Amino acid sequence: MKAAVLEAPQSINVQEVSLPEPKAGQVRIRLQGCGLCASNLPVWEGREWFSYPVAAGNPGHEGWGVVDAVGEGVRGVRPGDRVAALSYNAYAEYDLADADKVVKLPESLAGKPFPGEPLGCAMNIFKRSEVKAGQTVAILGIGFLGALLVQLAKSAGAKVIAVSQREFSLAVARECGADEVIKMDDHYKIIEKVKELTNGNFCERVIECTGKEWPLNLAGELTAERGRLIIAGFHQDGMRQVNVQLWNWRGLDVINAHERDPKEYIKGIQAAVEAVEAGTINPDRLYTHRYTLDTIDKAFENLTNRPDGFVKALITY
Repeated sequence: MKAAVLEAPQSINVQEVSLPEPKAGQVRIRLQGCGLCASNLPVWEGREWFSYPVAAGNPGHEGWGVVDAVGEGVRGVRPGDRVAALSYNAYAEYDLADADKVVKLPESLAGKPFPGEPLGCAMNIFKRSEVKAGQTVAILGIGFLGALLVQLAKSAGAKVIAVSQREFSLAVARECGADEVIKMDDHYKIIEKVKELTNGNFCERVIECTGKEWPLNLAGELTAERGRLIIAGFHQDGMRQVNVQLWNWRGLDVINAHERDPKEYIKGIQAAVEAVEAGTINPDRLYTHRYTLDTIDKAFENLTNRPDGFVKALITY
């Protein structure tokens, strides 16, 4: 099979590698595609703690496709089933997954891309946010995750304020239903604008999706007394200094909404299937760029540089 191999920082090549064979309890998936995740950027850019080359197909973890082989003892999944999977070498034509780490996709989603891991992540974050009708929710950072959370908050009956840097991302937030959009440029102007929009009360829920220190501190400023600050951004590049005095003074509930239990990921993917079927979320508009394995280096470049119009990239096979 063909697989992308990250041989060194910012050096990725497509190679012919052996087709993996499923072990007991595993399935093999003929992948149709894999989403490109911003969490891949550190290994793409290079950090001192990474070793190269990385495993073929790694760090792809947003794959979907059709089961073509099953290992011993597998029940409930069979060849021909179209699934989304939790697997970790999905920048390749095939990957292995544990049989209990796949979610069957219904016929209603036939032909549609379904990067299950990030869709499930959005569902899990929203569940832990406990958004209720009538609340005001600020969402900081409108990429793929932030846009999905706008849709989910609106479906729950909340008023949504979207804060983001790019004019294009603010337009996406509007399309997803945001009631107000604010450019993420000036710390104090943003605070004053949200204060004005909320009659001085700020927001019952604030979801930070950027993974950066400044927006995390801004998120605290925008959260109402006894409100809930949800950390959805992936903070992976070092320590953070935050205003705990403010968090204490306002009595905030601060939730790190990242899941690490695979069972919870699977629940999120299952919830995402139901949400897409029901029309609660519509990710199709957010899949803005598509690449093949042969152009995956360009995909990583665009993920890094975020050209105008870029929200979510898919690698399709």
